[in-house]
Amino acid sequence: MTFPVTEHTVKTDRHTTGYLACGPQDGPLLIFCHGWPELSLSWRHQLPAFAALGFRCVAPDMRGYGRSSTYTRHEDFAQELIVQDMLELLASLGRDKAVWIGHDWGSPVVWNMAAHHPDKTVGVASLCVPYLSAGFTLDSVIPLVDRSVYPESEHPAGQWDYQLFYEESFDKARASFEGNIRNTVKALFRKGNPDGVGKPARTAGVRKAGGWLGGQAWPDLPRDADVLTESDLEAYTAALTRNGFFGPDSWYMNHKANGAYAKRAPNGGKLAMPVLFLHGLYDQTCETVHSKLAEPMRRDCADLTEVVVKSGHWMAQEKPVDVNVALARWLAAKLPDYWKKP
Repeated sequence: MTFPVTEHTVKTDRHTTGYLACGPQDGPLLIFCHGWPELSLSWRHQLPAFAALGFRCVAPDMRGYGRSSTYTRHEDFAQELIVQDMLELLASLGRDKAVWIGHDWGSPVVWNMAAHHPDKTVGVASLCVPYLSAGFTLDSVIPLVDRSVYPESEHPAGQWDYQLFYEESFDKARASFEGNIRNTVKALFRKGNPDGVGKPARTAGVRKAGGWLGGQAWPDLPRDADVLTESDLEAYTAALTRNGFFGPDSWYMNHKANGAYAKRAPNGGKLAMPVLFLHGLYDQTCETVHSKLAEPMRRDCADLTEVVVKSGHWMAQEKPVDVNVALARWLAAKLPDYWKKP
């Protein structure tokens, strides 16, 4: 049976979340959280596939994106507030728990949900960004940099240099993305390149260059049809044009607050529920296959499944079949009772 993808909104006194939904109303709940600079649309290949398997699938526009509220202060984009948005969404669906699935900045959200609200979490899955119980902060990731690729003398912050650029030159970073948003989207959403493995990511030299492209607007590259259709490109462009990059970029401006929040997780942040992590083999920035970035996760997750997907960073869009197979296998193996329950 095929289910339509439908648009919904939940409004509370503190926040509005727009979301897409698909699948039987009473199906076991999967909530998909997108990253930077994406939309609920980023899960377009997952929602109908898992709806057809009997799941109720929900993908919100995260805070600052799409049809959800955005704000004017950096501190309004801290993880603790975003987790609160997701708790409100869950309550509005009349559910007390879900399997949480995240990618990019959506991954810290689902990891925080699992760490701080294990009673609301049946299982948790992440694409590209591994679990760090101390929080996904610069203090956590820089010590895990692969120094064979990023010598400390040349790249002190490794591939995370671009995150420091946000802190030091926020307006300049934002302006480079907003200069021509359609070109920005086309330049960002590209498939993985196997030739980049073992080489420094572009993100490692952003401060030295004075911006992503030396502060220039993004060039007019051809659209990568393996990641985006023309209508996907138009949808991303329209949403990012409407809201701008202040909100999306502000997710990078809360390292201190996010680290403090992580420290308050019960059980030292250790996760007992089933966990799935999908490594992007050609993801240069979130490089987890050869570096130590995934090691803290192996220590802190009691029931961890790992799968390597031959993709770049935009995994759910570049390799939807591989992602869907890995998720479905994990759900069947680790959460068979949840799958069967209406």
